[in-house]
Amino acid sequence: MVLDRISQPYALLLLPPPPSPSVRALQETYGPALSHVFTDLCRVLNGANRIGILDVSLAIPGALSPEYRPRAKVFASLQRLLANFYTVVAAISAAEKIELDGPGGLDIRVFFVDYDPARETHSSVTSPVQGPIVTLPNLAASGRAWDYLYTLDTEAGRQLAVTFSRDLSAGNNALVTVETRVAPGGDLIGSLEDLVAPSDGDLMPHYSVVVGGTFDHLHVGHKLLLTATALAIDPLPDRETEGALLTVGVTVDELLVRKKYAQFIESWEERWQSTAAFLTSVIDFTPPADRLTDLQRGSAPGLDGTWVLMRINPNLALKFAPLSDPFGPTLTDERLTALIISQETRSGGRAVNEERAKKGWPHLELFEVDVLPAGEVEPAAASSSQNFEAKISSTEIRRHRMELAKGIPL
Repeated sequence: MVLDRISQPYALLLLPPPPSPSVRALQETYGPALSHVFTDLCRVLNGANRIGILDVSLAIPGALSPEYRPRAKVFASLQRLLANFYTVVAAISAAEKIELDGPGGLDIRVFFVDYDPARETHSSVTSPVQGPIVTLPNLAASGRAWDYLYTLDTEAGRQLAVTFSRDLSAGNNALVTVETRVAPGGDLIGSLEDLVAPSDGDLMPHYSVVVGGTFDHLHVGHKLLLTATALAIDPLPDRETEGALLTVGVTVDELLVRKKYAQFIESWEERWQSTAAFLTSVIDFTPPADRLTDLQRGSAPGLDGTWVLMRINPNLALKFAPLSDPFGPTLTDERLTALIISQETRSGGRAVNEERAKKGWPHLELFEVDVLPAGEVEPAAASSSQNFEAKISSTEIRRHRMELAKGIPL
């Protein structure tokens, strides 16, 4: 059929709630579907030197409920679920020998949808629209030009597909060119209580958060970190005077010259742009008519180079700043309130707060993101630990690019 000739497919995979956030449960519930969808989209690519795009909508019942605000309450649970899901993605792509985020492979973006199959009525379009948690009607109204819609061949999957189709029609956004395809899957589903253990304590909302990194050849590890950063920032009420800000420090080119395969490292411009494209894909679900395209560049004292500011909507902007030392924007912007770190950068987070204290600035709340737990993957799902690690290592990706450039058979 005509759609099989699409050289760069764009697809949406709708997944009902998982029974548990564990790697094993995600693998058993979604593994067959992911394997089917990955291979199906690669068949559509048919060796083309392009990347297929797959949006994965993972349903979490009640994720936008008032009792789970601010987002800090559910951050730990949802980032762990996301880490486990991306672990399964990397393992299955390794087992199927499918390239991730490279020519002939797939660019996979995972976000959450507040959808509860047990409710009689479902949520409506809300404003502001700010991922990585949205409603199903918001997803339907986003106007994304998917070529394929994948649903699970289970009772829960069919119910989700019917609800989404209804939301598409209600929003006058029926995708006349979309082709629905069915994927196999487990029929177990979970409730919010199964998936989320809210953090206790008096937690504050955050409207100015920061993360830093190299972000060379974006891979699933980066995607986990960036999505978690978006998860830490709370949506502002409509028409606030000063909008929320998500700041990304991107390491400058000069600090990367000694890395392995340095000739294949992307430039600062390429790295901030790919980071921006990914963040936009999991944050911005604004209908096409309401989208902003405001882009500014500038410089500020203490920053080595120019920053880039992208306004996503009237209440949220993304800022990309050059990172030429271990602290970057954390010591130039007093308004920041939260820093996203990984398990490997815990000490760096403490050092940031020590330096801010010396300036008399308030400390940043530290949100820690898990590493992808490769050891928890069932052996049958991954061809080897080496293949898995290659999916989450910028160094391995650069080595792969070098071998391709030299014509070395893989």
